[in-house]
Amino acid sequence: MENNLEEKRQSGKPRVLIVGGVAGGASCAARARRLSEKAEIIIFERGSYVSFANCGLPYYVGDVITDERDLLIATPEIFKKRFNIEVRLRSEVRSIDREKHEIEIRNGGTGKVYREKYDALVLATGAAPVRPPLPGIDLSGIFSLRTIPDSRRIREQITERKAKRAVVVGGGFIGLETTENLVRRGISVTIVEMLEQVMPPIDPEMAVPIQEHLTANGVSLCLGDGVAGFEQDPVGNTISVITKSGGRYICDMVLLAIGVHPEITLAKEAGLEIGRLGGIRVNDQMFTSDERIWAVGDAVEARDFVSGEWSLFPLAGVANRQGRIAADVILGREARFRGVQGTIVCKVFNVTVAATGMSEKSLNRRKLSGQEGHYEKIYLHPGHHVNYYPGAKPITMKLIFSTEDGRVLGAQAVGEEGVEKRIDVIAMAIQQGATVFDLEEAELCYAPQFGAAKDPVNIAGMIAANALRGDAPVAHWADVRSSQAYVLDVRERHEFALGHVEGANNIPLHSLRGSMSELPRDREILVYCAVGLRSYYASRALRLNGFSARNISGGVKTYHAASGEPASEKPNDTLPPK
Repeated sequence: MENNLEEKRQSGKPRVLIVGGVAGGASCAARARRLSEKAEIIIFERGSYVSFANCGLPYYVGDVITDERDLLIATPEIFKKRFNIEVRLRSEVRSIDREKHEIEIRNGGTGKVYREKYDALVLATGAAPVRPPLPGIDLSGIFSLRTIPDSRRIREQITERKAKRAVVVGGGFIGLETTENLVRRGISVTIVEMLEQVMPPIDPEMAVPIQEHLTANGVSLCLGDGVAGFEQDPVGNTISVITKSGGRYICDMVLLAIGVHPEITLAKEAGLEIGRLGGIRVNDQMFTSDERIWAVGDAVEARDFVSGEWSLFPLAGVANRQGRIAADVILGREARFRGVQGTIVCKVFNVTVAATGMSEKSLNRRKLSGQEGHYEKIYLHPGHHVNYYPGAKPITMKLIFSTEDGRVLGAQAVGEEGVEKRIDVIAMAIQQGATVFDLEEAELCYAPQFGAAKDPVNIAGMIAANALRGDAPVAHWADVRSSQAYVLDVRERHEFALGHVEGANNIPLHSLRGSMSELPRDREILVYCAVGLRSYYASRALRLNGFSARNISGGVKTYHAASGEPASEKPNDTLPPK
């Protein structure tokens, strides 16, 4: 690093210019001021707002947030009065002169073009909505949702055009959250998703409860079918969304929620290194390939905390942390970014889905690329608090862990209550390199209305630890199809009669010890029940009596999700009364 910046840093007077004023840029600016009263800090934002809550935009569309001003976390006036930070709105940074340490800016109001020198430059240029070159994509009534003006235009479409039908293209975060809020406004919604599932970051079987909940709330799903183009009705104001399979969905408005891509034009034209995934390449101190330039937020590639691979994570919390790291380093502190593990949460009507760490899909992609790792997974369906206290809601959980050392690799959960709490605990466990043995010993809050003496996190750890110790090895429904094992259903007779796996044999748990002579000792026995608890008891009894037995993780409830079949009943996995 040149002495000029080091000298400015030592005096506490560096000139820090920040391009982009939302999560990463704003956090960087505020942190830099808290570290130095003498530094000159200027934020350049090409939009009309700085530091706004873009995560709240779907709820402004849905009238949950009714006042646009509530989306403004800070204004230029607050930045100036509270932090002595100058914010220049509608100021587009057009180029970077790395030799002269200057940027060129165009004032969107006056058209004036001017240059400013920097000692340290931070790029927080964010990401732009994906807008593929499809026929008709520029028709009136087709929107993206990324800024406050975007949400304003959507609201106007709803009220002025009296929109009653909408197509949401994409079933990720923004697509699902906006779907809920459009339905709240009395609009009929169809989601068109190219993949076979909504919520692409999680595994397919974990998305099934969300899909069932969407359809129960009147949302139509078109999965596994991408959009081919759009057509305007020549007479009315309706739009036809045409899919690759030939489907046609007529609506009053379209929301494109296909995803985002890093906004790297400025960095690329300046000759900064761009990663394979299309983001600005940075190190763990948020340095770019130029030692005077840092980059943070949605525009950068970051290391996955679990796998160590380069990844794109357009998450507000990540951008905020990266902004703080950049400010620390600029002002001479030793700080390093740990990486991103992709901890996410999304509410869809009354259901919450959350995840952290690696999914099974991502682990299998690593296998295909020759980076094989040995992992196992378990499913469970505990109540979010004890069943005897009124209002207990089931949580469907999936835990993925290393079979080599038990290290927790990832977790996903879906349910009405207590979901994000459990994933937050496991997220911290992953960050600390914890194992499933740590989860089974974790001491968590307990009172009847909050959890259980054995919290769902503990139970997940116990199931996984039991599998690794060999006390209760787990099987999965794919094993039933691929093996010649004896399949044992230990539910009650009436449960078995309502529906069971083809070829399964039924011996209720309470009759099992008296019926073991009927079971084969020369074949493996795969045991299942409603959600995995009774079958766990059964598999332990069988193994202690010399049988080779494994418990099919998650039971019938996971079977329905794994097979894509709707669960017609919600089994209650409790022992029968004495």
